Amino acid sequence: MKVTIIGAGAIGGLLGTKLAATGEAQVSALARGATLAALRERGWRVRQGETLSAAPVAMAHALEDAAMLGVQDLVVVAVKGPALTQVAANIAPLLGPHTLVLPAMNGVPWWFCQGVAPFGDDPLMSVDPHGAIGAAIPLANVVGCVVHASAATPEPGLVDHKMGRGLIVGEPGGGVSERVRRLAALLTRAGFDVTASENVRLDIWYKLWGNLTMNPVSAITGATIDRLLDDPLVRAFCSAAMREAATIGAAIGCVIEQSPDDRHAVTAKLGAFKTSMLQDVEAQRPIELDALVSVVREIGQRVSVPTPNIDALLGLTRLFGRVRGLY
Repeated sequence: MKVTIIGAGAIGGLLGTKLAATGEAQVSALARGATLAALRERGWRVRQGETLSAAPVAMAHALEDAAMLGVQDLVVVAVKGPALTQVAANIAPLLGPHTLVLPAMNGVPWWFCQGVAPFGDDPLMSVDPHGAIGAAIPLANVVGCVVHASAATPEPGLVDHKMGRGLIVGEPGGGVSERVRRLAALLTRAGFDVTASENVRLDIWYKLWGNLTMNPVSAITGATIDRLLDDPLVRAFCSAAMREAATIGAAIGCVIEQSPDDRHAVTAKLGAFKTSMLQDVEAQRPIELDALVSVVREIGQRVSVPTPNIDALLGLTRLFGRVRGLY
């Protein structure tokens, strides 16, 4: 089986290492710069606590040019949202009619509302400007994915796996197909806790429902999530934004059964946790605001759901990012 990881950072590196370690796949990486050099020199590496897992990467399978790899069976896209348009522009050599494309990314993906009333085939402009990504990556190739794992890259090519092995995979249109079952089995053998979902859109929206507020509020305040939830005013603001997102979800077939307080109780179990957006701010990396917040506002406008709290959150975080050159 031929597998290519696009974006060998924290999540991409975790998936690449574990898939390579199964011995069932020829795992290649599209990378550049220091990450590419580290993969070629030291291979795939994941550290968890004191344990280091590694798998070699042949020089011919750690490359910058997709054309040198050819058509793949599975392409895992694990880049940050701002990089996806460029990835889509160069992905064509990897794709055949039966290639699976697994976006292991945060937030709402570009394909999320394709075929959903009242969107039809109109792109989500906040995550797919002018439909360039959807045009480059056919929906027929896509398998939806939700990642429930926390990892970081303390240095290029090295993944620090902190917690979680959860992966949810499913067909964008719903149901569990044979190709999803096969993919779920492969990922399970690689050591992940995999769920083959009947409704992966709901799973994506549910994860977003928590990240929508925790990520940007932590980014602009510098606070870990325990401190956010301990402040009654901040918690109330987050709850109000989440109620707006739940109303939007109900309008697009992604009904959230929990209350914001139910979700806060789940989030609180993570303790003094730094969100991915806060980690990006501290590392001076671009923030993934559009896939987490801008797109929710856009979908809300399309289904006529007012979003005053989400609007405020977007405006504040957008300005914060622009002032610091991160958005």
